[in-house]
Amino acid sequence: MLTVRRERLTVRHVSDRPLDLGLTLAPLRHGAGDPTFRTTPDGAVWRTSLLRTGPVTQRLAPGADGSVVVHLWGPGARESAEGLPGLLGEHDDATGFAPPAQAADAHRRTPGLRMTRSERVMEALVPAVLEQRVQVVTAHRAWRYLVTRHGTPAPGPAPSGMRVVPDARTWVSVPVWEWHRAGVDPQRARTVTACARVAARLEEAATMAPADARERLEKVPGVAVWTSAEVAQRALGDADAVSVGDYHLAAAVGWALTGERTDDAGMLRLLAPYAPHRHRVVRLLFLGGRARAPRRGPKLPIADYRAF
Repeated sequence: MLTVRRERLTVRHVSDRPLDLGLTLAPLRHGAGDPTFRTTPDGAVWRTSLLRTGPVTQRLAPGADGSVVVHLWGPGARESAEGLPGLLGEHDDATGFAPPAQAADAHRRTPGLRMTRSERVMEALVPAVLEQRVQVVTAHRAWRYLVTRHGTPAPGPAPSGMRVVPDARTWVSVPVWEWHRAGVDPQRARTVTACARVAARLEEAATMAPADARERLEKVPGVAVWTSAEVAQRALGDADAVSVGDYHLAAAVGWALTGERTDDAGMLRLLAPYAPHRHRVVRLLFLGGRARAPRRGPKLPIADYRAF
């Protein structure tokens, strides 16, 4: 159901299966201070996005009848409404999925978990590049700084401080000193810029099969398998994309499934029986609290590239 009221577009999304709005959309949030994503005490999720037709602010809230009521503001509202089924995981088919015993309880307790598909490649790609080779807190700080400084105000009555991500031209024009202030080293800055220069081609990946989409992404210097998997999970709704090359993931998955650490090759062997749901298994292991390999030493110090 779609209703237009002045400058606000309202959509009521009804699904025939459980939907956990918070868990489904959580991967699209990059840190508690993400200026493109907020949750409010009433249970609503606020998001901003930049579509072909312009920026949009979304307010998604669970309805009393199990539906999701979505209010949309901005030039991109109608296009955003068309993409809501993907965003809310209607494409996600877990038919035949049998989780490993270690994830069975989490699977039972989260029947509304779905793989979201935002279809916004650059919005998933830039924060993934920022998260390369650094602690996540550092990457989230950089994302918050860059979007706040170079994004645009969220349309409509969005919560204070919300912003819309910069467009490709703006990412290309971010000055060197702004990357430095954000704590982003030159290599990651060059990768974001390289992606932005071919953003139109990369956005086409949202219409491609996951393997073809990832191949296209990985043609950009600085984008390898870990980064393309992170994008596939969020923009493409790929329930099978495994973030190979992650500093902690292989050890965490190995510990959860066998009680022993493993490497990337070992992780892929352990997850192989669950294809095409390997990423789904990883999410469930973390949601169930099992993917917590004990530390072998002190935490790594947080690298601050602004000091160099």
